[in-house]
Amino acid sequence: MNNENLKQRTKLFALGVIKLAESLPPGQTCKILGNQLLRSGTSVGANYRAVCRAKSTADFISKMGTVEEEADESGYWLELLADSGKVKVSGVSALLKEAGELTAIAVASINTARKSGGRQ
Repeated sequence: MNNENLKQRTKLFALGVIKLAESLPPGQTCKILGNQLLRSGTSVGANYRAVCRAKSTADFISKMGTVEEEADESGYWLELLADSGKVKVSGVSALLKEAGELTAIAVASINTARKSGGRQ
């Protein structure tokens, strides 16, 4: 996967998160969980853009670690929204799948960078 492809995926993920957050039902729980999801979900792409400007392997690994954490956290908030019955599982399944895939890509990239000493 190339940088531009992943930039586009992370941006589309953020846009999906924004759309979901804006469609959540009213109430304190959805407000709080929606805000948490909005922060982590939009952070994935912003942090990936920083990865693309990494100055060293260590910088790449550090920045990609943040992408991993934010993608994984997004999955957590999506799971909570679904498991609490605030949204239908079918309504978040695509975003949940993408959060998992983005997390896996970040982990694989970090592992490759550590093994090769280069950037993935």
